[in-house]
Amino acid sequence: MREILHIQGGQCGNQIGSKFWEVVCDEHGFQVCHSLGGGTGSGMGTLLISKIREEYPDRMMLTFSVFPSPKVSDTVVEPYNATLSVHQLVENADECMVLDNEALYDICFRTLKLTTPSFGDLNHLISATMSGVTCCLRFPGQLNSDLRKLAVNLIPFPRLHFFMVGFAPLTSRGSQQYRALTVPELTQQMWDAKNMMCAADPRHGRYLTASAMFRGKMSTKEVDEQMINVQNKNSSYFVEWIPNNVKSSVCDIPPRGLSMASTFIGNSTSIQEMFRRVSEQFTAMFRRKAFLHWYTGEGMDEMEFTEAESNMNDLVSEYQQYQDATADEEAEYEDEEDAIQDE
Repeated sequence: MREILHIQGGQCGNQIGSKFWEVVCDEHGFQVCHSLGGGTGSGMGTLLISKIREEYPDRMMLTFSVFPSPKVSDTVVEPYNATLSVHQLVENADECMVLDNEALYDICFRTLKLTTPSFGDLNHLISATMSGVTCCLRFPGQLNSDLRKLAVNLIPFPRLHFFMVGFAPLTSRGSQQYRALTVPELTQQMWDAKNMMCAADPRHGRYLTASAMFRGKMSTKEVDEQMINVQNKNSSYFVEWIPNNVKSSVCDIPPRGLSMASTFIGNSTSIQEMFRRVSEQFTAMFRRKAFLHWYTGEGMDEMEFTEAESNMNDLVSEYQQYQDATADEEAEYEDEEDAIQDE
């Protein structure tokens, strides 16, 4: 901005300078990548998110959060760190993409057939997904989307903003895509449970909403037909009380090295598996007050742990409640309300 101030002259320069500053300050949102198991990602990461929320309350806050893995644990106090982090993410994040290393390793082993995957291989998968989520912000398309539009279509209730993500076609670093995939093939891959980048099985829950973000030259009509086809064939995996709950977008520019690609974002009630697992581990340790002195010694209070645990358990209950809800129940509820009003 110093250069702009230096070259401006007179009223015209002031107007150009102020207009430029408006553009610079018009952030669409913030994207934070962090893990929830360690101290820095969970503590510093969520502090940063809360400070940004205070300073920019009207901007979108998107996080890519690496949750503790079910079988592989890096840190003993992971359950504490993750529970305290989720407590903050519920309150201060708008959209949270849930990842975990074990699911990413499984993709590397089973799908990509890598014998010794490195963190670079895992990061390659995450970066492909991150690029897909924001592609409509950066490139032209037939059906565009942005972070706010994504949130409006994916989040039926404000606290339920934790998503599972996937990408197709899955390729390893440096590999060449020899055969161009069709839209039906991309659709089949992106909805496959094995493509999900977190250790929660969508077949154990129901989709509240979902978003399919396609990249490349393709027909929007074919995309719409495939999305309807998925919903019709798998109707039991979608809640019946949100009709047409799959949003699609098409960006004209494909990723480098591919002719077509797709990114999947699903708001599924099965994500509660991630929270349940962490909650069980948290309860086992917190009941004995194990390792608690390290946190209280830094100025924390036991009540903060209790509140965080309660908040995460409430989140699990909410997901379960909407998983079990039916359209008939909604109709009965409306009838009861009408009867009360008549009285």
